Amino acid sequence: MTLDFLKPVIGPGMAEVDRELRASLDSDVALVRQVADYIIGGGGKRLRPALLLLTAGATGYSGREHYLLAAVLEMIHTATLLHDDVVDESSLRRGRATANATFGNAPSVLVGDFLHSRAFQLLVGVGRPAVLKIVSDATNVIAEGEVLQLMNSGRAGVDESAYLEVIQRKTAKLFEAAAQLGAVLGNATPERVAAFARYGMHLGTAFQIMDDVLDYSGDAAAIGKNLGDDLAEGKMTLPLIRAVASGSADDAATIRHAVEGGGRLTDFRPVVEILQRTGALAYARERAVEQGRLARECLAGVEPTTHAEKLLELASFAADRAF
Repeated sequence: MTLDFLKPVIGPGMAEVDRELRASLDSDVALVRQVADYIIGGGGKRLRPALLLLTAGATGYSGREHYLLAAVLEMIHTATLLHDDVVDESSLRRGRATANATFGNAPSVLVGDFLHSRAFQLLVGVGRPAVLKIVSDATNVIAEGEVLQLMNSGRAGVDESAYLEVIQRKTAKLFEAAAQLGAVLGNATPERVAAFARYGMHLGTAFQIMDDVLDYSGDAAAIGKNLGDDLAEGKMTLPLIRAVASGSADDAATIRHAVEGGGRLTDFRPVVEILQRTGALAYARERAVEQGRLARECLAGVEPTTHAEKLLELASFAADRAF
C-alpha cells in the first residue's frame, strides 16, 4: 500500500505545494540553492503537507494559503532532517546519500538554518498570529524533543513512557501542527480544531512507531535507509524496550550491550532474533494500530467528505505499511 490513494483528492494541491517550495527556496547564494534543491528534490512522502491539505479540505477551506503553509511545514521538517542526519552521522535517507554525506556537515547545518529562517519569513507574510503561534510553538517543542533524544542516546534504561515523550515531541508535534493549521484555515470551532490536533498527534505517533519497527524488519530499498540505523545510533526504541521487558536476562544483556555501544551493528542479527522471539515487533505494531484507531476516533462527527475519508484511510495506512 502506498500514498497513491491520496492523489485523486490532493494530487493537484500537492503539485502547488511543490511549486511554492521551489519558489520559496530561491537564493542568490549558490550553495544554499544546491543543498536545498538536493534535499527537496529527494522526494519523501510529504506527509505533513498532505495532512494540512486534507484537514483544510475537510473543514471547508477554499483559499490558497494552505499551499504556502504546507510548504512552510515541509521546510521545517526538512531542516530537522538536515540537523538530525548530522547529529546521527547518517549516510542514507530516502534511498540516497544524505546531504551531510554529500556536501559535508557545515553546509547541511547552515542550510537547515536557512530553511528555518525562510519558513518564518513566509509565516510573517501570512499575517495570522494564530498560525504563527502554532508553528513557533511546534518548532520549540520539536527542538526540545531533539535534545531529549540526544540525552537518551546510548541509554538502555529508557522506558516506554520516556520513548513516547520523545517521539511525540520530536515527530508527532509537526503532524499535530499540520492538522491544527488546516482546521484553523477552515474556520473550524475551537473544539473541532482541538480534535484535529489530537488526530495529528496520534497519526504522527503511529507513523514513528512503525518507522521504528521497520528499522528492524523492513526492506532497506523500500524504506530508503540502512536497517539498523537506530541501533547504530544507540536509540532505545519501542521494540527494544518491549524486548527488555518481556525477554530473558540474557536477552536484556544483549540489547543493553548493543545500545550502550559495546556491539551496535555487530549485535544487529542477534537483536532482531530477540525482537522476533519475544514478540516485541508485533507488540510495537499493535501500539501503532492503537494510535491509528485513536486518530480515527478524533474524526467522529466530521462531515463525511472525500477529504475526511482520506484522513480515515491515512490513519489506517500509518500502521499498515512497509515503507
